Amino acid sequence: MAVRNLRIDPKRLWDRHMEMAKIGPGIAGGNNRQTLTEDDKAGRDLFKRWCEEAGLTISVDRMGNMFARRSGRDDSLPPVMAGSHLDTQPTGGRFDGITGVLAALEAVQTMNDLGLETERPIEIVNWTNEEGARFGPPMMGSAVFAGVMTEQMAYETADADGETMGAALEAIGYQGETPAAARPIHAFFEIHIEQGPYLEREKKAIGVVTGVQAMRWYKARVLGEARHAGTTPPSARKDALTAAARLTLELDGIMQRRGDDGRVTVGVFQAYPGSPNVCPDRVEFTVDMRNPTTDELNAMDREFRAAAEQLYLDTGCGVEIEETWFSEPVVFDPACVDAVRRGAEAAGHASRDIMSGAGHDAVNVNKIAPAAMIFIPCEDGVSHNEAEYASPEAVAAGADVLLAAMLEFAGDAD
Repeated sequence: MAVRNLRIDPKRLWDRHMEMAKIGPGIAGGNNRQTLTEDDKAGRDLFKRWCEEAGLTISVDRMGNMFARRSGRDDSLPPVMAGSHLDTQPTGGRFDGITGVLAALEAVQTMNDLGLETERPIEIVNWTNEEGARFGPPMMGSAVFAGVMTEQMAYETADADGETMGAALEAIGYQGETPAAARPIHAFFEIHIEQGPYLEREKKAIGVVTGVQAMRWYKARVLGEARHAGTTPPSARKDALTAAARLTLELDGIMQRRGDDGRVTVGVFQAYPGSPNVCPDRVEFTVDMRNPTTDELNAMDREFRAAAEQLYLDTGCGVEIEETWFSEPVVFDPACVDAVRRGAEAAGHASRDIMSGAGHDAVNVNKIAPAAMIFIPCEDGVSHNEAEYASPEAVAAGADVLLAAMLEFAGDAD
């Protein structure tokens, strides 16, 4: 199939990245634009203005998911959809998610500039709460849309200050009237920074994402006994913190034994009662565990639980493990993946197939519609960090490929 080698406006796309980055600035050059905050509202408002200036029609569903629609020759057909998210981590970068939304807008504006008409309508989407930093779990807006969780479950989720997601949506004025529910979609494409080192190492401009690895999140508690720090000898201690530290090292070993396929992260670690002269009686921590296959992830889970049992035998400290989230491995639609591959070839961009180590909204959309992703390299593979950086050339290359894939599925009528 012949694919037209069209190019987006790289300066316009880059300038919009920099303009969006002014909203919710971080302390080290990145962004803190957490979901459903006033800064998120400002980012949404800016995106909405840009879309309306491009002649697109905006709609918002009850989860705050934003859709910007460009009509096709036959508006009754299911649309081709592209997008990602505008919310960030507390110490997030200027590209994670943002590139997916702005590149989709740039692709549509390039179609406008070139006078291209498509058979199908096109929709750009900004999904609510992809990061899960303020309200967990992540990818919540697309999860409700895809039927993975209910609106009510999402609304009742509270942040660390006790504000519910429903109240936060209402507070910023982005709780729409339309139900957040699946509807026919012809294809969905999401461009994203790789968040890893492989494309940069191999000097590849495009990652053709074939799927996403399996993931589990846990809350763990190690239970010991509070004792006076100065009067309690080692033989009489049940120190929850040292026991939790041992278990953390065991988790690291579970990861290391898998080579580059294993992922285990303890991201939050809190000791109680939190006094300098009291041996901790409780430690609570999170565990993020990932692997390309469910079978291997299950094996990692068994090793985690076995290590917890051994810890009790060795120290007398009990361990409670609560699984809070599970995402099965995802295989993206072969036809959509091939369209990404053809787009890279047509633009002359070196590419490689790649599996995503991170979850994305495309994971949920893939449950209800054909979907695929495009990765672009980011410097040193750094993400979820204010130092996150993707070059103007990398961003433009990804948008060129996205444009080609969208046109192929939307039916370029010219």
